Amino acid sequence: MFKKISLALLAGASSLGAGLQQAAAIEAAPAAEPTVIYADQFAPVRTASAERSNMGGGFIEFLFGDGQNQGERYQQQPTYQQQPGYQQQPLLPPQQSMRQQDEASDPTQRPFDPKFEKQLVDYQGKERAGTIVIDTPSKFLFLVQGDGKALRYGIGVGKPGFTWSGIKTISAKKEWPDWTPPAEMLQRRPDLPRHMEGGPQNPLGARAMYLGSSMYRIHGSNEPWTIGTNVSSGCIRMRNEDVIDLYGRVNVGARVVVI
Repeated sequence: MFKKISLALLAGASSLGAGLQQAAAIEAAPAAEPTVIYADQFAPVRTASAERSNMGGGFIEFLFGDGQNQGERYQQQPTYQQQPGYQQQPLLPPQQSMRQQDEASDPTQRPFDPKFEKQLVDYQGKERAGTIVIDTPSKFLFLVQGDGKALRYGIGVGKPGFTWSGIKTISAKKEWPDWTPPAEMLQRRPDLPRHMEGGPQNPLGARAMYLGSSMYRIHGSNEPWTIGTNVSSGCIRMRNEDVIDLYGRVNVGARVVVI
């Protein structure tokens, strides 16, 4: 009998020691990594259970509990995280974004609109061949060819307050003309030079066709990015390559209709 009691005590002590080691391991177990929830996602969140037994806790609860980890109980439940409402703006491709920034800071980077390239188009007007028709609102110059056709060029026209209409004739033609700003322009822009020799930097460009006795001209430009805009003090601007082409096609005395 004494031997049986001794064996029972030894077994109990062994179980007790194993239980203490297991309890210590449970207490020493590292905390779980927190769950991260991102926008438009949900994930199960581990929450500590508030349930407690009536066994007093500690080692007694460990020995006589339900066999689960009593240090921390978890239950899986879907949790949705409310996200702040916002509307995401579409992002421009990097090249397009950079191009727009360049154009805003430096107009010389503005691309030339293909619609202002020289083109042969249909013409239904009443003007005879050789007549120049300037459509100021549309920023186009037409050289009537006859047979219902015209050559169309893109142009720059007068700024607001400097546009005009009427009928003129080409009174003179000059290649690489000099430029002498009129007195009216010098009053507005006293910083301008009083005279400038012809050349690539001259604002009249490669060719000029003078309109009657007025101060207006059809001339070239060293600023092609201004074609298609309201930019001048009343003169009609063309790209240098276009004004050279037109210059070779019209004669002094040609009729010019400005609308």
